[in-house]
Amino acid sequence: MPRGQLYHPSIHDHRAPVSSYWEATAPPLGVAAAPLDGERRCEVAIVGGGYTGLSAALHLAREHGIDCAVLEAGPIGWGASGRNGGFCVLGSGKRSLGELARRYGAEEARRFHQLQRAAIALVEDLARDEGIDLEATGRGELLVAHRPARLAALRRQADETEAITGERWPLLSRAELQERHVRMEEAAGALAVPHGFGLHPLRFVRGLAAAAARHDAILHSGTDVVELRREGDGYRLRTARGSLRARRVLIATNGFYREGLTRRLDGCLLPALSSIVVTRPLSAAERAAQGWRAPLLLADTRTLLFYIRLLRDGRLLFGARGGTDAAPAAFARRIAWMRRRLAGRFPAWAGVEVDHAWWGLVCLAYDRVPHLGPLDEGRALWFAGAYHGGGVAMATALGRVAAARLAGARDPFPLPGFMDGAPPRFPLPSLRLLGLRAGYIAAQIGDACL
Repeated sequence: MPRGQLYHPSIHDHRAPVSSYWEATAPPLGVAAAPLDGERRCEVAIVGGGYTGLSAALHLAREHGIDCAVLEAGPIGWGASGRNGGFCVLGSGKRSLGELARRYGAEEARRFHQLQRAAIALVEDLARDEGIDLEATGRGELLVAHRPARLAALRRQADETEAITGERWPLLSRAELQERHVRMEEAAGALAVPHGFGLHPLRFVRGLAAAAARHDAILHSGTDVVELRREGDGYRLRTARGSLRARRVLIATNGFYREGLTRRLDGCLLPALSSIVVTRPLSAAERAAQGWRAPLLLADTRTLLFYIRLLRDGRLLFGARGGTDAAPAAFARRIAWMRRRLAGRFPAWAGVEVDHAWWGLVCLAYDRVPHLGPLDEGRALWFAGAYHGGGVAMATALGRVAAARLAGARDPFPLPGFMDGAPPRFPLPSLRLLGLRAGYIAAQIGDACL
């Protein structure tokens, strides 16, 4: 395995196109994003052309008038930002509000909830202000108890959320779920979360890029940063065809970070596989056969969760976490497994053809929360990321906060203290993937039994 990669090299091959439904249906980028060639200078360099990096670039240029450049190893939005499930919802961490309150205090948990809501609103505001057609669908999210025992956990989550935030989220019985929303196997009930919506992730990321370029941010695709070193009062970023000198740097690569770029971040992130299939369009009769009544966003209570939504043109998107082998042969096995799981949950659609299938990397931190913070004593090198598979809204928000901090301005959103700083290093980081495999085995047993 190449240095700095935990998975098969194919998933890191920036030259390989992503054969996703989003790629097949998104308009082209429409702005210049040529590879960096020769020597250049700027005030702020941003490594990573996804939601975090492009939001930071847009806000640096639009709100602070700062000269900035985005360096993306593949095409703009090639990573998780252009291939995720399009869930602009609460999330981005792997700890419930109740767990956060017990660990960090109720006020910190409340601040995290407020930040998540503000992040969703920011996506909507940017789409309106910058004329980005997100293909928004649905409102809110249903957290489905995949076993009866998980319904009690959802009831506890509803109680803790109300105690911390004052919001009361409805808990639906199995009969209510079927009567109002959808019939599906392994559904004992659901918690109705009123926040969030679905979107076309590649339309959003390309819209952010176009907006950033309109406000004079410079975009460079096909520009892999192979070396980052301190130089004078800033940093030099070396690429295959040139280099960029910047006073400040933001690393915004999330799960596609390549270790060896900076020691402070090495061993701090754990990329994990997430896979998606999209069916052909379902007819009204086919949707009725499964009792699907609205453009829902669903996620179940598995640790290795399934996430499901109906797209604007009637296709079903079915996603799943899990797997630690990213080789091409493993991808074929994974997609075959997902077809079987889709049929198991929606028997009426067992024979429906799958038109698109792909996978990518989400990013985990050891403490299971997202992070924004400096990586050096001079506060010239920054990181934002670790969204745990829920980064559409949070990445956009942290990009804006990062822009403010890089500009020396006031934070637009107050961050909870547990997010404010660089992520901690995993114990025995060379064994991260082995630990993930062990965790997946335990999760599979727990998901099957509890």
